[in-house]
Amino acid sequence: MRPLQLLVPFIISISFGLAQDPGLSPPTETFPKCALSCLLTSIQDSPCELSDQKCICTNVELQGSIELCVRQSCTVRESLTAKNATQPICNVPMRYKGNTTRACSLVFSVLCPFIVFIRLLYKAILSATDLGWDDWAVLLLLCVSAPSVVIIDKYAIPYGIGSDVWTVPFDHITEFVRWLYVLGVLYFLQIALLKLSILLFLLRIFPRPLTKRLLKATIAFNLLYGGAFVITGIFQCQPISFYWTSWDKNPAIRGKCMNINALNWSNAVIGVVLDVWMLAIPLYEVFHLQLSLRKKISVVLMFFVGTFVTVISAVRLQSLVTFAASSNPTWNQADVITWSLVEIGVGIVCTCMPALRVILNRMFPKLLGMTTDRSQPYYANHPDPTNNSGRGGSTLGSGLNKQQNTNAGAAHDPNISKTSNVQHTDDDEVQLLELVELASKNRQSAEQKHE
Repeated sequence: MRPLQLLVPFIISISFGLAQDPGLSPPTETFPKCALSCLLTSIQDSPCELSDQKCICTNVELQGSIELCVRQSCTVRESLTAKNATQPICNVPMRYKGNTTRACSLVFSVLCPFIVFIRLLYKAILSATDLGWDDWAVLLLLCVSAPSVVIIDKYAIPYGIGSDVWTVPFDHITEFVRWLYVLGVLYFLQIALLKLSILLFLLRIFPRPLTKRLLKATIAFNLLYGGAFVITGIFQCQPISFYWTSWDKNPAIRGKCMNINALNWSNAVIGVVLDVWMLAIPLYEVFHLQLSLRKKISVVLMFFVGTFVTVISAVRLQSLVTFAASSNPTWNQADVITWSLVEIGVGIVCTCMPALRVILNRMFPKLLGMTTDRSQPYYANHPDPTNNSGRGGSTLGSGLNKQQNTNAGAAHDPNISKTSNVQHTDDDEVQLLELVELASKNRQSAEQKHE
């Protein structure tokens, strides 16, 4: 287990009567004899006297010697018992960081449903299109994320998350590891659904044949990658219960587990690489549009919002360094759980930002520096009469063409409202978001032309 820095002074107290306050010393019969033996063996080779409590508490070499001895001589439960019993002797305060995990869980449990509700409300009332597959994917992600919030609040935190493991009752440790297992499997599913919703969104606005094939291949890979990790996560130990019953290394409990650390690291690394690939596809498309550099940068910045999720994934990767090898799981895994919550929560918010951006633009055009018009439904219901997607263009590229293309279409159709006063070219970011609707309506005709 972790270094037993606090072990020595307690043993001195109970063995040699040096403790001045009997209340600090638990009953001698409950203290592991193996720990006392380690003290007597190690202290003979140290410069500390048996009566020098300060020296024993602060001598790093002595603590390391005792730690090694206890690891070899005591069981996990005996080590935890000794460590917990000795904390008051060296005046080390109890640590707790579960409130951070609880706060993150509560914030995203309120924010994410609200954001998704706004997105779906926009599609149902303000948009001319029906819900797309990306909308359903986000809704499914929200449903799959709900159990994690309940588990963290009702089980993980009460059973010790954020506390030092030696302060947690043994039966609580077992329950904590059990729910940690469930959270891990749910995370694999959630991160796959998050990437799926983003990929489906990109598929709607980039219907160019080559780009569509790349996106469809990426979607297939994401589904296989997500499914493989979910199944592997479920059956990573045989029997499955060995995951949460083996924490104390009881030889009477038989089973085996794969390298849990490697499993979580590989999932995180593949996820980060996939995020970079998913960002590269739209960036490639945008930089091949006939736009000024300033406008290209404006559009690119919207896609770079997604890099927040990638950055958080990389930060979470750091917390996985000792995922399986941790000897203080209730303390160390608090960071893993917290960053997992933030990653999924921020991901949901980012996937809903396009809809929020359009809503804010329509509600507060002057505040955001935009100019729009109620004739906007034209973009959502009529194909671009000068679709150039046949030669390297796309629905996105066509929609971002100059204003005269729109006006030319209006001149041939008296049912189309005049849009000369619609200044969408002043904000290509808003145009891009509005063109999601256009792509949805024109997708079938585009496929017939390109395929």
